[in-house]
Amino acid sequence: MLLHWFMAVGILGLFGLGLYMVELDYYHQWYQAAPNLHRSIGVVIALLLLVRLVWRLVNPMPTGLGKRWEVIIAHWVHRLFYGLIIGIIVSGYLITTADGQSVSVFGLFELPALLDGFENQEDIAGEVHEWLTNTLMVLVALHALAALKHHFVDQDATLRRMIGRKG
Repeated sequence: MLLHWFMAVGILGLFGLGLYMVELDYYHQWYQAAPNLHRSIGVVIALLLLVRLVWRLVNPMPTGLGKRWEVIIAHWVHRLFYGLIIGIIVSGYLITTADGQSVSVFGLFELPALLDGFENQEDIAGEVHEWLTNTLMVLVALHALAALKHHFVDQDATLRRMIGRKG
């Protein structure tokens, strides 16, 4: 559950930072710092996702609440979350490394550019990154609305379980 919320806060923060930084002009004091922070937090999210996927492999998912079709949809939405996040991480990496530049992580270490030099790599990866991120945000909003629906309409324990309270 803590992984869920750390990732949720991190991903929403990255989305907000991403929207902010693409509007900065060259002379803004955050023009260099915002992308560096965005990339570093993105690497942390990638590491958390790896931990979460390992966790998911060794720990069974809690039994879903709701109707059978809701449980099936929830299962596929979680898979879609993982796929979108992986795609966002890869496309973000390809944006940064398009010119052969490594990815600095809080100035502590660097991830080398392993895939670079493809024609229009930065532009194509940027478009993919934007589309995947916007799709993820729509899915996050639907996920939140579904949790609220479970709480207020169905009056089941879904939301309480998500925030760590007993059913």
